[in-house]
Amino acid sequence: MSVLELAQVSRWFGNVVAVNDVTMTIGPGVTGLLGPNGAGKSTLINLMGGFLAPSAGTVTLDGEPVWRNEQVYRRIGLVPEREAMYDGVSGWDFVLANARLHQLPDPEAAARRALDVVEMTAAADRGVATYSKGMKQRVKMATALVHDPPVLLLDEPFNGMDPRQRLQLVELLRTMGEAGRTVLFSSHILEEVEVLASSIQVVVAGRHAASGSFHAIRQLMTERPHQYTVRSGDDRALAAAVMAQGSVSSVELAVPEGAATGARDGTTALRVQATDRSGFVRALPRLASDHGIRLYEVTPADESLESVFAYLVER
Repeated sequence: MSVLELAQVSRWFGNVVAVNDVTMTIGPGVTGLLGPNGAGKSTLINLMGGFLAPSAGTVTLDGEPVWRNEQVYRRIGLVPEREAMYDGVSGWDFVLANARLHQLPDPEAAARRALDVVEMTAAADRGVATYSKGMKQRVKMATALVHDPPVLLLDEPFNGMDPRQRLQLVELLRTMGEAGRTVLFSSHILEEVEVLASSIQVVVAGRHAASGSFHAIRQLMTERPHQYTVRSGDDRALAAAVMAQGSVSSVELAVPEGAATGARDGTTALRVQATDRSGFVRALPRLASDHGIRLYEVTPADESLESVFAYLVER
């Protein structure tokens, strides 16, 4: 069983810091690398796979440095996010070439086995240029598996796959994780991670935000303050009523530029920060009814994954 370790790893490109002082351990099983687009997930995977040298810190596999270590490369399979492939060859030729590059004793048998695992045998003789995005993803998976590596790194592997292909890949990765392989896949979609990963590493803006089981990370996300935009017939009276009950930490009356202060025509709005989401959602209609205030709009104002991850970083 193999373990990837990153110790105080940073990577910068000129003046841009893509990864900032990240320390994490990836062990056997399926781990989800979760973060918004641009968080540094691809850079981290390229560092783990030996395609990038860390600007600072160390990346090791079972105690051995990954960068420029040919023997370590033989124990890693990588599925990059980029779709670029050799369109002038068939899927079979592409996977076979990778088997030969690994100097496998029977490259043809290894290529057939890898294509069968990803259910691409029937289309193996077709040109890569004719493949859909999902089919290209599966052929890339075959090249990553052709040498039977104990470590598998996948960058947004579900991109372009239809529902059936997604289910097939979920089962394949889950089986590999249960067999003791170290599987890491990146995603910016919470639901993809939830159905597959036994542990999660969260990154945002190049920083390590949180790690643990899905339940533990989800609980942190649930506990964060929730922000709402509320428009009503009397925002000032509603603000006073809302602040009097315990599920809200702050209420701000927002008046758009050019609107009359205290207007009741929907031009003002309340920005509410609730520490108890369910308590606030239950209390608001009752408070409005008790005070004879009509509600026009109640909208979550800060429910993007980016805002959730930013909250985790700030903890």
